Amino acid sequence: MELFGQQIMAGIANGAIYACVALALVMIYQAIGHVNFAQGEMAMFSTFIAWQLMQWGLPYWAAFIGAVVISFAGGVLIDRLVFKPIRTAAVLSQIVMFVGLLAVLNSAAGFIWDFTSKPFPAPFGADPLFGSRLVSTHQAAMVAICFLLLVLLYVFFRYTRVGLAMQSAAENPASAKLVGIRVEWMIALGWGLASSIGAIAGLLIAPVVFLEPNMMLGILLYGFAAAVLGGLSSPVGAVFGGFAVGIIENLSGTYIPGVGGELKLTIALLIIISVLVVKPSGLFGVRHAQRV
Repeated sequence: MELFGQQIMAGIANGAIYACVALALVMIYQAIGHVNFAQGEMAMFSTFIAWQLMQWGLPYWAAFIGAVVISFAGGVLIDRLVFKPIRTAAVLSQIVMFVGLLAVLNSAAGFIWDFTSKPFPAPFGADPLFGSRLVSTHQAAMVAICFLLLVLLYVFFRYTRVGLAMQSAAENPASAKLVGIRVEWMIALGWGLASSIGAIAGLLIAPVVFLEPNMMLGILLYGFAAAVLGGLSSPVGAVFGGFAVGIIENLSGTYIPGVGGELKLTIALLIIISVLVVKPSGLFGVRHAQRV
């Protein structure tokens, strides 16, 4: 029973990271209608930026905030310089651009910081929380930060003018333009927010998986599974999917013989395939009907 509890708590902690990645994927999807395959590499690059800032002498939290701010600006620049010119291009062209961005960021990180694994500090420590062996202080902090992020995003999109404008621009760009909303800049802000959320995920998971250019590849797959499970049109669904995938992954690796290590990635793929077959819109997603 204790082992079961440990795996549940570890799954919730991992799920917090998957939820952040899924949330970033959903925000980009709502803004432009495509999945950002480079989301993991953007988070990895942001984590390297934080590591570099700490190497230059900045304390952890200053480097944390600096990396998140730089990530926001980088996300806006990527949209304005890379994706705005191809906004009306064919879907395949945009997908190729995402894959190209993934390769560029991965190679650039390896070129600048090399491909060797680097330890990353854990600001909350790895001691058991309140003496319990079920969860560590860092795992509890990951879950708390994820919930805080979700609350802040809810308040932002529900009660601020910019948040409401971003929702309007994503749901109905033509109508949004008619009421004076600058849709292109709302999309750019969506890129910035998604990049910042991804950076937070990278900074929180780096102490667990170590820092190197390929650190987010598996996590992106789990995040994508979470987004598909919850629904690419639902931020709340993305968060629910993240925690669900985290728990399913941990329990499968513990109780299913032969499933462990890299084989656990198969679980994420099975989740994606199953949801797409049974309910393509996800558990919380909205099915859109179109007259032809």
